[in-house]
Amino acid sequence: MSHLRSAAACLLLAFAASACAQKTYTLDATPATIAWGNYSAHAKPALTVHSGDTVVMQTASTCGPPARLKSLGVADADIPAWLGDLYDKFPKEERGPGGHILTGPIAIAEADPGDVLEVDVVKINLDAPWSCNGFGTGRGFLPDDFPYGRTRIIPLDREKMIGHFAPGIEIPLHPFFGSMGVAPPESAGKWNSAPPWMHGGNMDNRNLGVGTKIFYPVHAAGALFEAGDGHANQGDGEVDITALETQLTGSFRFTVHKGMATQVHLLWPVADTGTDFITMGFHEDLTKATEMAVRNMITLLSEQMPAVHPGFPKLSRDDAYSLISTACNVEITQLVDTKSGAHVMCSKSLFKALAPAKQ
Repeated sequence: MSHLRSAAACLLLAFAASACAQKTYTLDATPATIAWGNYSAHAKPALTVHSGDTVVMQTASTCGPPARLKSLGVADADIPAWLGDLYDKFPKEERGPGGHILTGPIAIAEADPGDVLEVDVVKINLDAPWSCNGFGTGRGFLPDDFPYGRTRIIPLDREKMIGHFAPGIEIPLHPFFGSMGVAPPESAGKWNSAPPWMHGGNMDNRNLGVGTKIFYPVHAAGALFEAGDGHANQGDGEVDITALETQLTGSFRFTVHKGMATQVHLLWPVADTGTDFITMGFHEDLTKATEMAVRNMITLLSEQMPAVHPGFPKLSRDDAYSLISTACNVEITQLVDTKSGAHVMCSKSLFKALAPAKQ
């Protein structure tokens, strides 16, 4: 939703004071600042900030506790000292129903249901020289082909930004967070961190890296943003159920757009990568997930963008459907998170109204 911030400026005047006093906070991953395996509207915030503030968030990987990493060959010096505390001191009765260790939640004081929370992915740091990849019995896209488990360590060269997969095979690194989301509707209770939904969460979309703005409909007071499941890289589909899983620290800037979700009927997260719009769909059935993603792009192009950008062309739903078919790309996000994911990418270069002003 490009230029959503400027288009909604009139709705943000109430926050002018906080916008002028933007702050940056650091949130380390500790037993007191994580949510283990869930997103919830009832979660206690680990930190409360204001619209316009930035939070630097340290996150844990999905590769397991220090003992497991050592058994896989990771050197002691490359395992962060704080990781053991998460496993040793976070109450077991508060874990689940999913398995992701997520940092947060972060409450944004101005956010209320009906608003839109804009999350700007400002920076991502690779915190470890290793990643893990693995699959387990009965899991992944081809469980009958691989009825056993295997995990391996893939070394990361953070200077050259490559992963040493095998002799003669090097993977370019493009870090992103597999899980970034807000609290789901209150009636959902503790939402399992594995399946993505309208709150975002475990979207596993490799396009949501640095420079991306993600727009979430707010369902709970404070929005309650969480992030984790760090990836050094991932292929579309994530077919064996994991990516290059690793430790990441991310810098996120939060902006609240008052009443915007209600105004433009935003029900699902959308993203602006700087070059493309992305709409998403999540469902147990990949066909239905794809239908959702396409319908969401039709709505974005024909209703939502014209509402927030005065110069955007007024497309009918028929024309938006045709434009997607002739110029946009429908892609598989992931196939392994209980709910499969599909997304539509539509290049912003198609729209003259979004071209940078000439100097």
